[in-house]
Amino acid sequence: MKVITNIKEWQQALQNEIIHLKKYGSNKFLLSNGRLLSSEGSFTYYFDTVAPVRIPVGSSIKLEWGGSRQNGRVLSSEDQGVMLAMEQSFGELIREAYLYHDPWELLEQLIQRFDEIKKSKQKRLRVKKLMDPSMPSKHPIDKIKSNIHELVLRSKYNPVTFVWGPPGTGKTYTLARVAANKYFHENRVLILSHSNQAVDVILSEISTFIKKKNRFQEGDVLRYGFNSGDTLAVSEAVTTGQLLQKHDPHLAEDRQMLINERRKLKHDLARSFSKRDSNRLLELETQIARVLEKIRQKEIQFVKDAFVVGTTLAKAAGDAAIYEKEFDIVIVDEASMAYVPQAAFAATLGKRIIICGDFKQLPPIASSRDPLVTRWLKEDIFHRAGVVEWVKEGKLHPHLFLLKEQRRMHPDISAFTNHYIYHSLVGDHESVQKSRNKIVEQAPFPKQAAVLVDTSYTGAHCMNERASNSRLNPWQMLLSFQVIHESYMGGARSIGYVTPYRAQANLMELLLEDVYEKERSSADIIAATVHRFQGSERDVMIFDTVDSEPQERSGMLLTGKDSERLINVAITRTKGKFVHISNQSFIRKHVYNGKTLRQLVEHQERHHQAVRIKEIGAWIKKQHPQLQWMHARKLEKVFQDIEAARVSIVISIPVQTALPEEWRQKLKNRGIGVKLIIFSEEQWPELLPDEEFEESLSFPFIIIDRQLFWLGLPLEGAIGVKPPFVAARLDSEKVADYFLGQFQAGEQYTWQK
Repeated sequence: MKVITNIKEWQQALQNEIIHLKKYGSNKFLLSNGRLLSSEGSFTYYFDTVAPVRIPVGSSIKLEWGGSRQNGRVLSSEDQGVMLAMEQSFGELIREAYLYHDPWELLEQLIQRFDEIKKSKQKRLRVKKLMDPSMPSKHPIDKIKSNIHELVLRSKYNPVTFVWGPPGTGKTYTLARVAANKYFHENRVLILSHSNQAVDVILSEISTFIKKKNRFQEGDVLRYGFNSGDTLAVSEAVTTGQLLQKHDPHLAEDRQMLINERRKLKHDLARSFSKRDSNRLLELETQIARVLEKIRQKEIQFVKDAFVVGTTLAKAAGDAAIYEKEFDIVIVDEASMAYVPQAAFAATLGKRIIICGDFKQLPPIASSRDPLVTRWLKEDIFHRAGVVEWVKEGKLHPHLFLLKEQRRMHPDISAFTNHYIYHSLVGDHESVQKSRNKIVEQAPFPKQAAVLVDTSYTGAHCMNERASNSRLNPWQMLLSFQVIHESYMGGARSIGYVTPYRAQANLMELLLEDVYEKERSSADIIAATVHRFQGSERDVMIFDTVDSEPQERSGMLLTGKDSERLINVAITRTKGKFVHISNQSFIRKHVYNGKTLRQLVEHQERHHQAVRIKEIGAWIKKQHPQLQWMHARKLEKVFQDIEAARVSIVISIPVQTALPEEWRQKLKNRGIGVKLIIFSEEQWPELLPDEEFEESLSFPFIIIDRQLFWLGLPLEGAIGVKPPFVAARLDSEKVADYFLGQFQAGEQYTWQK
């Protein structure tokens, strides 16, 4: 009965999440230039989009226009255009509308699968063994020859095997070889993961290994469903598209020809609407649907013939070609990011299951705060099956197989995670010391693999973004950009900037777009929140924790329940150089001793990895033309910029900040016609301002001609600042405009250049 109770709770949790997504759906796309193509049966519209919108054909959507919302579905979605079938008419032309889509239909399909599972005694028993793995292990321990061999034996003799794969421990390498071994013994293998990228990576590894053994048979290994094409492009026929091209080239050509014609027609419609083109587009959709149905039948046959099939958990739950098939073994990769009901569903598809992931990394993501959603959709299968409880007691569960050696990080980086996160259960392979030395030797901070850039006492720069309330810190963002630039100039071409806060990640992305476009064309430089980085790696990682004065406490992202997992992911993406940008004094004041962030700061301090702001002149070797650093007491440059101003000078003067006489004279004597706008809670009539707004930030800045952004200036009495002072001069219209938008008045005020 426990299994039935669990299934009912899973279905209710999934339903509650669906209700939440329908009510508060978050995926929102701006559409423009909507034209009514047809009103037969339903109302068919074609819209232009700013960027490609990829929503599966047939998906339910909502369209919002003029305060009205209507239901509809997607007919096609590719390039920069979508075709929608709406229940009601919006009229002939729609200048602008919003499309809302959340993948709640995927959750509905999973609910339906559990209705079928309830009726099958065999499937219920498989779920029970997964959720309560208390059966004794039966694999012969004395026969074990290697890690891979142990996992092969475990998965042969036991119905459930959990694999704990900490970062860099060869999880993909190991799983691929176990899958290949099963294939060599003519077992049918299903590879599942929550992400397309993870499926692509492991399928590529499997097919490459089988080819090396000269045992590759076309059609035996199949990537089923959507794939990016990059990872598997060099493989022999592994994807359904590649197989179709070989087995039925005419059908593949028909599809491509029709899609090309549709793309051209959409391009023509975007430029000028014509009834003839719109009618032809509708005809094309019908023709494409017929061709896709023929291809669908071919793909179903490919699945039947394959021995190793890889697809996503969502695709498996929604496609009868998978969920109606029986496999000898199911391998779920990155299971720590999958919902518990997804893992349970996967267990019903095969006689044996391997659940692989790292419960010390980020958990699954769900939106609703409902208790059942929290219990079953916001925690992973390792926790809910009781495996983690054993680890907390200092033991490994009988059915938990741990990969113990990491080969990704330099030992100076892994020293923290190995000890504090993995409690010395994981060690370093002997190769990482030498293999990462080239990266370690490079600038910035040559010969140092792990560095803490300490921003203590440099100002109260942490603020909440007006639009989202997410935190950002422009001072730490500029320091982080400098680290990116020094790394790039030092030879690094794989650089990641990671932060817990979306606003800070977006601000860095804005800066990179504005001033680093050329460099990014020749390097892999990504700025993102921690969630986007899970599963990837970079030569150099910059971790910006953002938090500092005037905030009165550290954010929950860095101190809450999942903070250890978030910080673990941020650190363990790194191969050779980890640079931590953090305000040590703030963290020591506001973060408890036992919290991971505090432990990280203390660890880096103890190991002499901290670099103070007074040392900035020693490590900044390459000034970017648009970001210059200088001693803030040397005021010649800022005064030159004030004198050269042509349109406007915007100055933020925080509370308890005094303006020296020299500053007052320069601002008063500004050029004719140059507007002075002051953001301050105090009045400054002696400066003869054109506008004064009773708003202020906790730090001073100057924006000149909506282009030059000065930060770190030594206005007397600035809160939280101690000498020596360092000033930054950024030439970026996008960042300047962004900061003006952080003021209520600044958002309303526009200046002509």
